[in-house]
Amino acid sequence: MPARSIAQLSVLLQSGSLDPVDLVEETLAGIAGHADQTIFTTVTAARARAEAEAARKRLRGGRSRGTLDGIPVAWKDLFDLEGLPTTAGSRVLRDGVPATKDAAVVHALTDAGMVNVGRVNMSEFAFSGLGINPHYGTPRNPASPAGEHRIPGGSSSGSGVAVAAGLVPVSIGTDTGGSVRIPAAFNGVVGYKATRGRYSMEGVFPLAKSLDSLGPLCRTVQDAAWIDAAMRGLPAAEVLPRFDPADLSFVIPETVVFDGAEAAVISAFEATVEHLVRAGARIRRAAFPEFSAIFDLMAKHGALVTAEAYVLHRARITGPEAAGIDPRVVKRTLLGEKITLFDYVETLAARERLIADFEARLGATELVLSPTLPHVAPVLQPLVDDEDLFFQMNGKTLRNTLIGNFLDWCGVSLPCGTDTNGLPLGILVSCPRGRDIDVLAASGALETLLS
Repeated sequence: MPARSIAQLSVLLQSGSLDPVDLVEETLAGIAGHADQTIFTTVTAARARAEAEAARKRLRGGRSRGTLDGIPVAWKDLFDLEGLPTTAGSRVLRDGVPATKDAAVVHALTDAGMVNVGRVNMSEFAFSGLGINPHYGTPRNPASPAGEHRIPGGSSSGSGVAVAAGLVPVSIGTDTGGSVRIPAAFNGVVGYKATRGRYSMEGVFPLAKSLDSLGPLCRTVQDAAWIDAAMRGLPAAEVLPRFDPADLSFVIPETVVFDGAEAAVISAFEATVEHLVRAGARIRRAAFPEFSAIFDLMAKHGALVTAEAYVLHRARITGPEAAGIDPRVVKRTLLGEKITLFDYVETLAARERLIADFEARLGATELVLSPTLPHVAPVLQPLVDDEDLFFQMNGKTLRNTLIGNFLDWCGVSLPCGTDTNGLPLGILVSCPRGRDIDVLAASGALETLLS
């Protein structure tokens, strides 16, 4: 099945060249026939067929709900879908009470006419950046060289793979420390982390409410903008400013984000910067001590995500259910037991100071440009076999992206090439909270430049 963007499918659907029912049957057949059966945890075939039939009637009757009508969408396995238990990638929730209604953002995209084809795999409880899941299997990164199983990235692992493999044009994920942007970069697709609070979190299984945000993984920035509008209940996407690269100003951090980066990562990043410079973009490089301060703060007081995950899962990880949970998730979550109320409150206060300090250093129209990740997707099996390597790689993988969560940024990861083995590389455009339209528009301009 060819990989197609929302825009490509929408033109075909709206013109009548493609029927929504035919599209959903093609999609369901593609999922069922795919070599990797770990990508989807639940396929909602009956619902998808009913929604596609309704879209067919609207389109044939001249009552289209807009650009997204009839477009298939998949959901990370922590969004409530009516009639199904929300398992959050865990077997201990498999027999939970079914949701009585869709999550608010599921309802919003359904109202826009999208066709819900199912739920996709994820790191258990969304608590890892690697995408490894011992219960439902670990999706294979489609860019893996022959004979290798490279990780998909997490925690929105199935979302990244489903889009990269061409099974769906978009899948909605969550991002607490990089869980949209990491799988986007590892799999060579676009991943948009919206400002925290931009969408309703009703019906979304949490990890850490002070950090949790949502966003789509898709094929283009324009696709992300359309999904963004629909998730906010808007009838049509806001028109993104049409930035010429010469209109753009970027700052490249010299603190933390390049530490230990692979040569291919640096080469692709600098080549992209050179494209921007030749196109007239303004580029400066600067140190940001706030970045180092985040990691110093975590070393002293513990991580916000760990503290909040411990409170959320304490009964599970200290009771009989712990035996059914990935031991690495249990071990990492138990670290929250050592984080005191003083540590937590002090971290929240320091966070606001660091956000203010960072924003004071950034120009009013500047965006932050950095590698999404310091490395390409590693091979799966050594990470499964070696717990120390797992935790080391998880920390390295989350390092660049968690800065944006802590400082409350929005951001877009874009593909910017591959290494010599054909493994995707990502570049990350970020902005302070609330500047989502700016980050989408600038990312769109960069995407055009790279195409």
